[in-house]
Amino acid sequence: MLKIYKSMETGPLKELTLKSLEKGAWINIVAPTPYELKVVGNLTQVEPDFLRSALDNEERSHTDIEDNSIMILTNVPVMRTFESYDTLPLAIILTPDYIITVCLEDTPVISDFNERTYRSFRTFKKTRFLFQILYKSVTYYLKYLRQIDKLSDEIEARLRESTENREILRLLELQKALTYFNASLRSNGAVLEKLMRLRSNHSLQNIIKLYEEDEDLLEDVIIENKQAREMVEMYSTILARLADTFSSIMSNNLNLVMRFLAAMTIILAIPTVISSFFGMNVEVPMSENPLAFLDICILAVLLAGICATVLWRKNMF
Repeated sequence: MLKIYKSMETGPLKELTLKSLEKGAWINIVAPTPYELKVVGNLTQVEPDFLRSALDNEERSHTDIEDNSIMILTNVPVMRTFESYDTLPLAIILTPDYIITVCLEDTPVISDFNERTYRSFRTFKKTRFLFQILYKSVTYYLKYLRQIDKLSDEIEARLRESTENREILRLLELQKALTYFNASLRSNGAVLEKLMRLRSNHSLQNIIKLYEEDEDLLEDVIIENKQAREMVEMYSTILARLADTFSSIMSNNLNLVMRFLAAMTIILAIPTVISSFFGMNVEVPMSENPLAFLDICILAVLLAGICATVLWRKNMF
């Protein structure tokens, strides 16, 4: 899917086509076909590798610079389900005339820039638009982290009542999401620091221009990214300790059950042994006594009771 927009000085976004492409336009490419990449590359004179960089789902954040373009590859968060989160590479390419975004999927980070929110951004202010996209990405990281925190509290409350496999698997899913977020935020942080250093590169002034407001926005992005990293590390530690705690609880519960079963086995073994002695097909004591069965039952119950008392005093129950 390929969409082209351009902000107007007044009025909503103007949607363009490849034939009516104008300077200052934003080219948004989602799950592109080889033909779309080839056409966009020819029209904008962008390196084909730049356009294909975001199509590798395992690509890490980095920046590449060519003579007439700069590519910033960042990882943005996505929510698969209410309990499953992931990250996707998003390529943002700046040229003297255009800003291009390439992603495998339509993500909220990009879809939030639309006809309804056109007043909050300008496609021809490429540097500021770039930082706004990065800022939006960090805000979604923070949003999803708060959701993960609430889910972990819910799982903890359920685990206090019953340690079911489903809750343990939900906890594992959240830990996996935090692992993805941690790796992405670290690499994104390195990219942001590099962008901050680019302000002193005069050879890129025709591509990426940093005004004072843009620098403030970039600093805000860096601060929010650091906050998100700290939250990820904190939540990862909490979830790891929560998993260890409930693993210990499950092991302890299993030990209690095994101890109880062992005690019951010992108690039930006493009547079994006594009955087996008097059940032999040979002459046994009290064989002529008509009350022998009752006496044997009383003896077995008495010995079992004594054994149960001893085990109870030793906290076997």
